[in-house]
Formats: sequence, C-alpha cells, structure tokens
Amino acid sequence: MEALLATDTLGIAGDAEEWEYTVRPKRKMSMYSCETCGSEEAKYKCPRCLKYSCSLPCVKKHKVDVACTGVRDKTAFVPLSTFSDLHLLSDYRFLEDAGRVADAALRDAMLPRQTTNKFLNFMKNRARKQGIDLKILPYGFSKRKANSTFFHRKEQRFFWHLKLQFPQSQAEYTEKRVSDSKTLNEILKTYIDPAGSDPTIRQRLREYVRSSSDVKVFLVAERKTPGPNRYYELDSSKSLLENLRNKTVIEYPTLYVALKDFTKDIVLVAQESDPSPSISQGKKAV
Repeated sequence: MEALLATDTLGIAGDAEEWEYTVRPKRKMSMYSCETCGSEEAKYKCPRCLKYSCSLPCVKKHKVDVACTGVRDKTAFVPLSTFSDLHLLSDYRFLEDAGRVADAALRDAMLPRQTTNKFLNFMKNRARKQGIDLKILPYGFSKRKANSTFFHRKEQRFFWHLKLQFPQSQAEYTEKRVSDSKTLNEILKTYIDPAGSDPTIRQRLREYVRSSSDVKVFLVAERKTPGPNRYYELDSSKSLLENLRNKTVIEYPTLYVALKDFTKDIVLVAQESDPSPSISQGKKAV
C-alpha cells in the first residue's frame, strides 16, 4: 500500500512539473507582428520591402498585394555612415553577376552580331578607301571588346586604338583616339623623349630613353606564311596613315618598338612583295 501511494505521488508530481512547463509563457522571438494577417508573431522579413510575415501563405500574399519580387534590391542607396564590409562584398558580387549575365547574352547564338553592324562595315569601307585592309573579329574576342577605333566623319580621318609594345623593357601601353595624321615620332614622344615623356613611363622605359635615336618601329604582318612572325618596318617620320597603307590590320594596330641592337632576329617582309589581297583586288576593281 505504501509503495502504491508513493507511486501515485510521483505521478502527480510528474504531472505537475509537466503542467508547469507547458503553461510557462514562450519567449517572443520577434518584437513585430505579421504585417499581412496582423495576428501572428513575425518570423520572416522580406529582403526587398522589409515587411514582416509569419508564414509562407502570408509571404506569398504580401508579394501579390504589393507586387513585391522578394529579391533584395542590390542597387539601393546605403548611407556612408552605415556602409560596411558586407555592403562592399554585396557590390562586388553584384558586379560579378552583371558581368556573367552580359557574357552569357553575348554568347547567345540567336542575337545579331556586331560583325554585321552598319557602323563596322562603314569603317571597313573607309579603311579600304585609304588603302588599309581592316579586319573585324567576332564579338567576344578580347581585341573586339577593347577596340575604340572610330572614323571621324567631319575630319574624314581615323582615330585609332593603338597598342605599343616595348619588349626590351617588358612594357606594354595602350593609346586611344590617336589621329592617323600623327607621325610615329609624335606618338612615341610621350614615352621615350628625354624631356617630353611622362616621368613615370620614362623611368620604366629608361633603356629606350637612353637610346631614343636608335629605336625602330615594326608592325606584325597579319597575312603571313607558315613560320616565324614577319614584320613591316615602319618609317617613324611618316604619319600613322602612311605607315598603315597596303597592310592588313586586325581590329587595331600593334606597334612593336625595339632598340636597334635587338632587331637582328626580326624577319622583315617587303611591302611591295606582299600587298594585301583585298586591297589589290579593290584597286583593280576601281
């Protein structure tokens, strides 16, 4: 009997403890109520409009009611006082996503390519009239993306995107909007002239600055036979236009600037013996 009473007492005590546990009020997880139904405690916060919701049905309902996408606005204004490393990381990822989307669009086979663009065809025709065989690469190539060459209708001249390579100093520079009336000496003055060049560039190209009178400029022969690269030797006293005539240029010219002592291994091609086929055909047709 005593054992039975003891068992009943433990059972009642256990029930009391359970009852006390179940009726104990829960700690609120949020200080806000659902802004859709207004009755339940909020559990979710919309990344887009910052409205609070308590359940999936309320989340869906609020999206319909206020036409909200639920996607965080990555371009929203953030005051400088609250800007943090997380915002910086978010901006970086946003730029990565934008670049990825743009690249995917450019690879879409259904999109029209800029190789048939009227402006590019106009440039090719203008170059042909000046005796230059201008070739345009399909969009997606790095040279096509970087090219800033354009033809100025009013001045009736090209402003070239130009790349200059200085192999003896392992340096490479890019010039934009270089008028085809400029001589090569004028173009190189910014780089290797002892007095007129940029001090920072002059320091890097000091080997060229010391021997500025012994510098030769070459252009790669794009239409080449199998074997080592062949080059056209350019005349630094002549304009860029005169140096590019009867030559093939893919997107934009790349000038190879070398010191005279390092030009022995450069294979030259005579301009007269290797005219551009398209240029020659164009002249015959005229």
